[in-house]
Amino acid sequence: MSSKRVLYISQEIYPYLPETEISKISRELPQSIQERGNEVRIFMPRYGMINERRNQLHEVIRLSGINMIINDNDHPLIIKVASIQQARMQIYFIDNEDFFKRKTMFKVDSKRPNDNDERSIFFVRGALEAIKKLRWIPDVIHCHGWFTALAMVYLKKFYHDDPVLKKAKVVYSLYKEEEHNLIPKDLFEKLRFDKITDEDFKMMDNTTDTNALNRLAIYYADGIIQGSPDIDPGLESYIKECGKPLLSYQNEEMRAEAFDNFYNTFLK
Repeated sequence: MSSKRVLYISQEIYPYLPETEISKISRELPQSIQERGNEVRIFMPRYGMINERRNQLHEVIRLSGINMIINDNDHPLIIKVASIQQARMQIYFIDNEDFFKRKTMFKVDSKRPNDNDERSIFFVRGALEAIKKLRWIPDVIHCHGWFTALAMVYLKKFYHDDPVLKKAKVVYSLYKEEEHNLIPKDLFEKLRFDKITDEDFKMMDNTTDTNALNRLAIYYADGIIQGSPDIDPGLESYIKECGKPLLSYQNEEMRAEAFDNFYNTFLK
């Protein structure tokens, strides 16, 4: 098949964050897909523990300057970029002083209210707004990790008529992540503010744990990839119930070819 454009949105990427199952795949997969003759763009949050000087991040002025409204509040979107020279790839970072200055990824403490709902919305919408401003029309959007789960419902319900995004096929990699209640139930009110209705997120069963977010992502994704050797049995059943195409877990040697072929099945 001819070259395609693949947008990667990941909650974590090595070497900017410690090596985990998600961060390692999110680093290696885009390079492999690019080496197979495709174009890629990659986005992640600019968490406060990422050292900008050491990693040579710099602001992309032409992409920054958008103000995004989250729950009726304005938040300036800042886009930064860094290069992985040996892979000839650029990583775009979504930044904002209110959401990503803190020296943690998702940890909640008593010093501030839990705003992981707004942080997640800001991240996924920020990546999509940046792609729109780049005028780079993706064929496939591949999301990694529960923090990206909201991208699926926003693509299908908020950006469904957008000329840059409406034709993209959406793939979600499902991992065996720790079960935490990291997002408050205030999330539902924020979704309603963006005209996403109770019917649109009914599969979450009024809960906001990682399994509920994964059910939301599964429901709206065009295809699911099993990112871990084992995933929650309840989510496996839900994938079958929804009738979504599923690519089973792939080892490192087979991953690039299998993922590339999986993308192509949606584009034929």
